[in-house]
Amino acid sequence: MSEQGREAGTMSALGESIAQRMTLGYLCTHYGLVVSPRFSEPVTITSIADDLDSVRPGSLLLPFGQELDEHMLSQAERRGAYAVLAPTALRGPLESSDIPVLFGDLDARQIGELAADIAGKPSQSLALFVVSGEDSSASVKVLSEFLHVLGNPVGVISAKGSYSLDRQLDVSYPLSAIDIQRLLSVCVEDGATAVAICADDGTLKEDALHAVEVDVLSFAQQQRPGRDDLAIMADRASRVFGFSRGDRTHVAARSEDSDALAVQSNVFQDEDSTRRLSLSIAMVMAAGVKKNNIRSALRVSRELS
Repeated sequence: MSEQGREAGTMSALGESIAQRMTLGYLCTHYGLVVSPRFSEPVTITSIADDLDSVRPGSLLLPFGQELDEHMLSQAERRGAYAVLAPTALRGPLESSDIPVLFGDLDARQIGELAADIAGKPSQSLALFVVSGEDSSASVKVLSEFLHVLGNPVGVISAKGSYSLDRQLDVSYPLSAIDIQRLLSVCVEDGATAVAICADDGTLKEDALHAVEVDVLSFAQQQRPGRDDLAIMADRASRVFGFSRGDRTHVAARSEDSDALAVQSNVFQDEDSTRRLSLSIAMVMAAGVKKNNIRSALRVSRELS
């Protein structure tokens, strides 16, 4: 192990997909946790789970919204968990448990950061396109197909079907921050360079995108939003789903240019699909794709349709 208690690793199964292995001592140092017993600091966790059914050998269990007691700890240990995260208030009753317990009161942001840390911060290796709004699932489908035609190996995260390239991912919705980091890690491992995420209540829990670096955010709706409306919607989406908007994040909307390119392409004959294509064009333009490359991809899309 390195001085930080981390080493690179690879796991292939979705429930165990993880890019980093971390010691309990590392987690104590970086997240202000206290581990009991103290001599368990060198224990290395290899995955993270937020319920008993997701526990695998080597897991750290974070039992959100569940009653944590000695019985749950023994169940977690039998399933192979190496440690459990518990609120500070339970330090007295659980301090003498047979399984190592990390005590601390992490908020949603810290949980997202911890999950991203363990997963190797996969969003840094991906171009992430997030679509919210009333038509987001259908728009994500068109966007992912367009990104693929542009030459990107693509992952999709949507309640209508999540994929890593051509492989369907078997997950339960809505997704937590831990689920998102797992899925992004799988996409990186499979060789994806871009991921399209549907940001709606059916796909994501609140705060699910904490510690996710979003490249392009947009909104699927019939009318083109004004600049002020777009800013308000972007602020609301970031508050609900937890992602931060930094210099890297572009907020995109359909424009006259993207509408014209979508109509002229003749890829779709119906108005709704053409509108979704226009949104996809606007998003890839915001990501820096040149119009000539977009026109070439539209020709390919027309030939394939």
